Amino acid sequence: MQKPNDLNQSRIVLKQDSTLIAVIEMSLSSWLVAGIVPGVERQPLKKLAVDESALLKLLNRWREEAEKAGRRIERIAVAFEAGRDGFWLARWLRARGIEAHVIHASSVAVSREHRRAKTDRLDTELLKRAFLGWLRGERDHCKMVAIPTTKDEDAKRPNRERQSLVGEQTRIVNRMKAALIRLGIRGFNPKLKKAAGRLEDLRTPEGEPIPPNTLAELHRDMERRRLVSDQIRQIEEGRLERMEQAPGDGPHAMVRLIARVIGVGIETADMLVHEVLSRKLRDRRAVARYAGLTGAPDESGSKRREKGLAKAGNARVRRGMIQLAWRFLLFQKDSALAQWYRTRTESAGKKRKTMIVALARKLLIALWRLVTTGEVPAGVVLRAA
Repeated sequence: MQKPNDLNQSRIVLKQDSTLIAVIEMSLSSWLVAGIVPGVERQPLKKLAVDESALLKLLNRWREEAEKAGRRIERIAVAFEAGRDGFWLARWLRARGIEAHVIHASSVAVSREHRRAKTDRLDTELLKRAFLGWLRGERDHCKMVAIPTTKDEDAKRPNRERQSLVGEQTRIVNRMKAALIRLGIRGFNPKLKKAAGRLEDLRTPEGEPIPPNTLAELHRDMERRRLVSDQIRQIEEGRLERMEQAPGDGPHAMVRLIARVIGVGIETADMLVHEVLSRKLRDRRAVARYAGLTGAPDESGSKRREKGLAKAGNARVRRGMIQLAWRFLLFQKDSALAQWYRTRTESAGKKRKTMIVALARKLLIALWRLVTTGEVPAGVVLRAA
């Protein structure tokens, strides 16, 4: 996320007499566009089909209305919340000279009433107020999401697809084991190469073969697992091929550098680089906050308590870093971070799980410094280049 002064310094002085402002409430079937048009007393609200050309025509029509009212439009600023549509519309608008921003959805303050009214019209009014405050440079009205390029978004797909396929593979194997256990058959490993040929030889405790419908289901699951395994292999081979073709490319060089840390595999390194480390984050606090590894304090008067992880950041990075932190303790026992963790948890039984999050946060910051400044974490052992 970007702070108000990072994105566009010219918005600190908002010239509302020459700025056309529009916000879009987006859904799968329609867009509701609300505007603030200089020189026009009414604040127009228009429902459109999901059509970027119709949106552009609407903005141009509002510009003409402002010019007829004697106001010369020098700037059109459009904003919408981050959601399923992603960032393509923002890139499309920017390519046509329109200033487009994507609002971080959880950064907009909403009413705390238990049963508050919520409609698309009310949501656009809320977005307008937040966007206006942000354009004036006032802090904490809302936060904007950095708009990635198509290349940056595409670079994340192989790792995310592989993660999804690995989960699907695990579900298939678990389903097959469950089907066999219901028949009393244990100890069969569906992941072996010759597992499919051994299904006909399996016998239940009663000495009966696997029933025909269950057997057919198991064969189909075997085929699915083989297909998923082939797709995972294709993704891994494609990534290695791209890294060999351009080893000095920015993200590829980062992946190779992080993979030199003993205990960090190529999959984890690829995920960290494309999800967080290749982003332009201003300091260590921004790195930890983006990963959702910061706390959520609850303080009021004399009450002081911690509600746990904020979980407002990237869930993939958070899960990956917590897993990597446990692995780091095994492979980098002499590092300063591992020693810090052991010192803090020597006499703390249940505190180990809490402190592993702190270790994950420190480790992520250390890896960020490694790829940005080349500073190797104290005591960390690297593989040969």
